[in-house]
Amino acid sequence: MEEDRGAALATERYGSAESWKYFGKHGLMDRRRDGGESESRGKSIVGVFKSVFLPQGYPESVSNDYLQYQFWDTMQAFSSSLSGTLATQASLKGVGVGNQEATVAAATITWLLRDGTGMLGRILFAWRKGSKLDSEAKKWRLFADVLNDFAMFMEILAPYFPACFTLIVCTAGIFKSIVGVAGGATRAALTVHQARRDNMADISAKDGSQETLVNLAGLLVSFLLIPLVTDNPILTLSLFFLFTILHLFANYKAVRSVVMETFNEARLSIVLQQYLTDRRILSPLEANHREPVFFEFRKQVPIKLGVRLQEVVQSPDELSLALKNNNRPFLLGIRNGCVCVCLGPEASVHDEIRAFCQAVWLSSMLREQQSHWEVVHESHKLMDEIFNPFLKGVEAAGWDLKRTLLDWDEWRVEWKTKSN
Repeated sequence: MEEDRGAALATERYGSAESWKYFGKHGLMDRRRDGGESESRGKSIVGVFKSVFLPQGYPESVSNDYLQYQFWDTMQAFSSSLSGTLATQASLKGVGVGNQEATVAAATITWLLRDGTGMLGRILFAWRKGSKLDSEAKKWRLFADVLNDFAMFMEILAPYFPACFTLIVCTAGIFKSIVGVAGGATRAALTVHQARRDNMADISAKDGSQETLVNLAGLLVSFLLIPLVTDNPILTLSLFFLFTILHLFANYKAVRSVVMETFNEARLSIVLQQYLTDRRILSPLEANHREPVFFEFRKQVPIKLGVRLQEVVQSPDELSLALKNNNRPFLLGIRNGCVCVCLGPEASVHDEIRAFCQAVWLSSMLREQQSHWEVVHESHKLMDEIFNPFLKGVEAAGWDLKRTLLDWDEWRVEWKTKSN
């Protein structure tokens, strides 16, 4: 068959989606797709769907976990859309829609108070927790969705407590504003992870298209739900809890499917502790599966990164102790049961990783005994022995060492190693 077409002159590919060949015969050039034209026509609808809703160059242009994450993200968006319909109906009923005694002014004031408190909540949350959203994107992503469900539950219950209606919807508005900040910021952090060709804008735009399609589907289903749940609080709550369970499960699966190759505090701590136990380096997949996605409330020894010098040493003698056996651009100390790390301005990414590894080891020692500078000196000796093999191992295992997501504060200190 191929001989009838003539000699093959060239081939071309469109990523992994299409492959074409050029044939020359009788002075003409013919272009045909591998697999035949009938296959091309059969896949045209699928091709259009991919071009509309998936980033250009998919799957090569995105991370390997992209499709699994987007599937679960779509499921959670659909269930959240339906829950939001139930909450919106309850809010409208609470402000007086359908009640002839309700006034437009009262409803408007309630709505403005809700929006105003939400704006203040958004500013305060971004101020207090904005720097944490990059390093703990999975935890804050899941936290945002749990908080969103709780806020919608409050909105559904609000009409049954008319005396406290304004207070309840304002509190729910604050929660939803926090959800907006945390959800949007962590979505951006995950987009950075998914983009493999500097195509963050394309991925973000296609994610918006996917979400719009899901919300449209949720809107159509909502048209069927509204007549059923109107004036039926038992059915409303039953459906809300059903959608909430689906929403939380899909969110959990979504964040669990993400495999980040960049170290944050949790992933680096997990990899280091495994290496100290049996000298085995965990792959990004293994470490991500062990990474906690819920906030932990058990007592841990805190680690502070990028602190001021006075949080590490408080006298010239202590500075000399901090510099003993240490020729690195960082200082470690133990203050009030907390491991503190002071960073120099010339510190590299590898220095940041080493400093945090020492801090993790020190925090594990503090659980056993109250130690001071002797243990700090031991940590320098330990890292001198194991850090270079550890660094080569994590790089070979597929970890990205060009940058980190460690939560460093901005203090940088220069110190004199010798007195003049």
